Amino acid sequence: MKYIRRFLRFTLAAFFGSTILVVVAFRFLPVYFTPLMFIRCYQQVQEGKDLKMSHHWVPLEKISSNLPMAVMASEDANFLKHHGFDYKAIESAAKRNREHPEKRKLGASTISQQTAKNVFLWPGRSWVRKGFEVYFTAMIELFWSKQRIMEVYLNSIEMGDGIYGAEAVAEEHFDTDALNLSRAQCALIAATLPNPRKFSSKHPSAYMLKRQVRILREMNYVPKFPKEHEDVRKK
Repeated sequence: MKYIRRFLRFTLAAFFGSTILVVVAFRFLPVYFTPLMFIRCYQQVQEGKDLKMSHHWVPLEKISSNLPMAVMASEDANFLKHHGFDYKAIESAAKRNREHPEKRKLGASTISQQTAKNVFLWPGRSWVRKGFEVYFTAMIELFWSKQRIMEVYLNSIEMGDGIYGAEAVAEEHFDTDALNLSRAQCALIAATLPNPRKFSSKHPSAYMLKRQVRILREMNYVPKFPKEHEDVRKK
């Protein structure tokens, strides 16, 4: 038992030490690849498709200021207020799913949770993966600024089939760069995020255009995203 306890202590120390080191490193280093990117490449090969992974890291100041507002309006209106988890949204989603089990399940993942999942984990819905998601969400909220979380999110999120991040989707779908995306284009990109491989910002359906209009309207109530070193609590 003594050796087992020693092994468990060593394993836990190694896990926490290595994960904290990685989280701190990614506070400063660009995230060029994520587990999801490699998984999608493997799926493309398995399905006999051409290999595609379009991803170009750019700093937050080279991304249209409309895009953070659009994704907050669409995905996480309280991003600047919470500390990684929106408990009211979780409660609301749980109530709705309980009362209407026949409908598609609603999620309540924040931008922080999605960032943690994209950068450090694999897709899935197991309790083990969810536990790791909670852990890494807490870590990035502790060690990263809200601006850094948003920067990594906008650079790593899947925005189309084989397309990752704002710069890649701007080039591929709108023939521009991330900095010059219009307000309407940003809203359209945000409209696809629930399922970017099904919904296209390049060839939007009528449903996507309706979502775009709703997001544009809700962007009027979202605060302008603060620059690095600005106090998010004032927003």
